[in-house]
Amino acid sequence: MKKITGLDGVPDFECHEYGGKRAEYCLLIPVINEGERILAELQRARGAGVDKLTDIILCDGGSTDGSTEAARLAPLGVNSLLVKTGPGRQGAQLRTGIWFALQRGYRGVLTIDGNNKDSIEDAHRFVEKLEAGYDLVQGSRFIRGGRAVNTPLSRTLAVRCIHAPVISLTAGHRFTDTTSAYRAYSRLYLTHPQVQPLRDVFCGYELLAYLSVRATQLGLRACEVPVTRAYPARGKTPTKISPIRGNADLLKILFANARGVYDPPRRG
Repeated sequence: MKKITGLDGVPDFECHEYGGKRAEYCLLIPVINEGERILAELQRARGAGVDKLTDIILCDGGSTDGSTEAARLAPLGVNSLLVKTGPGRQGAQLRTGIWFALQRGYRGVLTIDGNNKDSIEDAHRFVEKLEAGYDLVQGSRFIRGGRAVNTPLSRTLAVRCIHAPVISLTAGHRFTDTTSAYRAYSRLYLTHPQVQPLRDVFCGYELLAYLSVRATQLGLRACEVPVTRAYPARGKTPTKISPIRGNADLLKILFANARGVYDPPRRG
């Protein structure tokens, strides 16, 4: 285990490597107390060969439920576990992963939620688009070939009537499933001097909104690929977004992003 501290724009974190760099791409999965959901997702990934296609890296926000113990992760094909010890939420977790991925020299980075709602078996679609020269690849349940299973009506309306239109206008490119973290970024995009994702302003969900629009603003290539997002047929919806405060924060981020609040400062 290595402790990584004192980096600009990257929260302090612990790095547990179960193996070296084996693939050209990595899959970052931000988690915190996902319990059996992340273990089931990793089992699906291993069954589909995702751990051979990518290096799977968990970006943990400080889980206490035992789901991120090495004895459980390593046999499921996890390459590394990054445990954030500094401040911040999802955006901070992803920043540890992005920094780690760039240091290792991956050609691109995939991301997916760790709550077992997304079709992790479709990771090959993202890699294929990165190989074809795309810089931002967004997974979508709403395009041909995609599937939205048991999606709450309120979520569908929020994404299709508010979030996706605003992101699309900001990006100058039509996207259909913009709240989904199932996506991929090229190394060219993440290291572009006018992107700079490793900044402390990206604490929560700001980074996902920002990276949804910045690629096409800079003339980089973007596309969508079909995926499945399945909610449980009954019981509590697995999400970290609270119904009132969480959604209000998402709207604030959405419109701040549209105003260019998260763009890096201009030099000179």
